[in-house]
Amino acid sequence: MEPGAILKELNIRTLKELSLANRRVLVRADFNVPMDAEGRITDDTRLRGTLPTIEFVRKAEGRLILASHLGRPKGKKSPKDSLEVVGRWLAEALSSDVLVPDDCIGDAAAHLVQNQRPGQVILLENLRHHAGEEENSEDFARKLADLCDVYVNDAFGTVHRAHGSVVALPRLVPSRGAGLLLEREVEMLSRLVQSPDQPYFALLGGAKVSDKIEVIESLIPLVSGLVIGGAMACTFLAAQGHDLGKSKVEKDHEGLVRHLLKRCAERGVLVLLPLDHVVVKALTPAAPHRVVRNGEFEPDDMAVDIGPATIELFTNALAGRVPGQTTAPRTVLWNGPMGVFEMDAFATGTTAVARAVGQSAAVSVIGGGDSAAAIKKAGVTPLVTHVSTGGGASLEFLSGRSMPGIQALRGGRR
Repeated sequence: MEPGAILKELNIRTLKELSLANRRVLVRADFNVPMDAEGRITDDTRLRGTLPTIEFVRKAEGRLILASHLGRPKGKKSPKDSLEVVGRWLAEALSSDVLVPDDCIGDAAAHLVQNQRPGQVILLENLRHHAGEEENSEDFARKLADLCDVYVNDAFGTVHRAHGSVVALPRLVPSRGAGLLLEREVEMLSRLVQSPDQPYFALLGGAKVSDKIEVIESLIPLVSGLVIGGAMACTFLAAQGHDLGKSKVEKDHEGLVRHLLKRCAERGVLVLLPLDHVVVKALTPAAPHRVVRNGEFEPDDMAVDIGPATIELFTNALAGRVPGQTTAPRTVLWNGPMGVFEMDAFATGTTAVARAVGQSAAVSVIGGGDSAAAIKKAGVTPLVTHVSTGGGASLEFLSGRSMPGIQALRGGRR
């Protein structure tokens, strides 16, 4: 597939197709980065992901204006959610002045934009300091539109949300298109939906089946195998009649899970579920733990990780070495950890799966969120094909939902 082919089908301009020189270019980025109690950035993945678009606009001599949200200030100015810390990170990464006005709209922002010198970067203050952002207010969007000549969305993690800077704003700016990060996200995820290389295996974990019902429904016609881990696997096992003690089971979804398993059987989709589990009596990092197989749970046992037999099963599946497989997967999607991986004592299963995905020869796509963190923690990020920057957005995209932020880019001019 040629670069930009999917966006062309959607009638969306790529960054390379936009006229940028000496024009005010507002890039909607996703700088919603995690920070520690002292206000230090703990993971700069999203910042680094937007650097190619930033550099492209600067080399094209566009007058760069960056806009993002951070945290959940609920429409009120909040010092702890200020983007100043991001501005300092960008200034160091770009070796450039990065100016941050005290608001994203109003006189201060307009003054900086009007007097912006060549090479200067402006980072508007947190968009969510205004209720109009999450309300998708056209009035709020119009004030942002007054600051720019060109709109570029490079914030894949926000395109599933109908917010002011994501939907209302681009519709007010005729010259609009997708940034390099957004372009790659759309093309990689579209590949999984439209033409994945077969065999195609999806590994799904995390806490709730309910969060991934639509994804599973959409994957069944596409995949050769489903590998289910994490707490959501408990609901699958419970639907098959297993007693999981105190483990998290969504009882109201057991009937739907049985329906999904029936559909998989009818289509010949291989479904792999945990054989054994690491269990605890209380969910604390230092809690005593042991390994039990299905059918061996005590009433107060809680599953917190997959066990060694399951690790072997899942990693063998990625290598094409389990009954029912004729060859190793050529496409792998992973979304969701195999257990409570944020606690090191219960991260073994997630780390093992991360390494197996990294070592696979398949086209591998990581669906953002905790899976991206696990891949990074395991040190195999450079080995995977694509790590999505949007956990929720990637799930909704794979579910086949319309993405309002992508739809709003259609029909733009140069």
